[in-house]
Amino acid sequence: MDDAHQPVLLAEVLEGLDIQPDGIYLDGTFGRGGHAGAILDELGPQGKLLAMDRDPEAVHSAQTQYGNDPRFEIAQGAFTMLGHLVAERKLQGCVNGLLLDLGVSSPQLDNPVRGFSFSDDGPLDMRMDPAAGMPASAWLAEAGETAISEVLKTFGEERFARRIARQIVQQRQQQPLMTTRQLAELIAATVPVREKNKHPATRSFQAIRIYINRELEELEGMLEQVPELLTTRGRLAVISFHSLEDRIVKRFIRREYRGEQLPVDLPLLDVGHRPRLRPIGKAQRPGMAETAANPRARSAVLRIAERLQ
Repeated sequence: MDDAHQPVLLAEVLEGLDIQPDGIYLDGTFGRGGHAGAILDELGPQGKLLAMDRDPEAVHSAQTQYGNDPRFEIAQGAFTMLGHLVAERKLQGCVNGLLLDLGVSSPQLDNPVRGFSFSDDGPLDMRMDPAAGMPASAWLAEAGETAISEVLKTFGEERFARRIARQIVQQRQQQPLMTTRQLAELIAATVPVREKNKHPATRSFQAIRIYINRELEELEGMLEQVPELLTTRGRLAVISFHSLEDRIVKRFIRREYRGEQLPVDLPLLDVGHRPRLRPIGKAQRPGMAETAANPRARSAVLRIAERLQ
């Protein structure tokens, strides 16, 4: 397997999921199957892996690799649809493990046609599912300056969000932004300060992608389903690549374990709370050897939780 396509934190994921040979597992983000293949290797003849991916190319890859394996099944759709997939098979409360590997996959980044990366010129698309929703070029053509600025600031933590948004609106009056190179060059010419070892368009591209695909809303919607999907002692494993994603996962696990965190000055306790999940260990990050072999893993954070009741 190509270095750039290595599954991130693979050993840690397998250990965290505590694979049972006859268990039922969910992979909400198949990608190119690095984690899925390793899970299948751990399963016996009675085990089952249900996978989901929004990207039709990922679904095709899954069918090519594992379509003849009776233990494997893949469906196209956002991972919030996993609950429906499980319900159709009457497996609610029977799932032994669920993996979410968030963000964009290496094959998506490496394909200029998908428009996720500024490294090579391509259409400004950024949709996980190219047949659904609005491409980035269409949104940038019609969104207001304030809306663009808010997206760049909220989802990209971009210091110069307002300046970039203003330039985008001015530029589109002369010529529509249709390619990744156009947008990347506009941002590079607009941002006055360079971060070391980071292209000036990195944060903006990330922010637009997250917004176009509603990635944070999808994550929150999926997490709310988790306690009803997992069996007792079933495991949740989430790999995040963005601080906002990780914050959502961390807060969800903490809330499920401790209940709602009320202000310290309120004389109230969430006395009726019964924890459904507990965190397993601390957040895990790739070691030096992994990040040296696969630089895209450097921002990854893995969190594990277990169903209690």
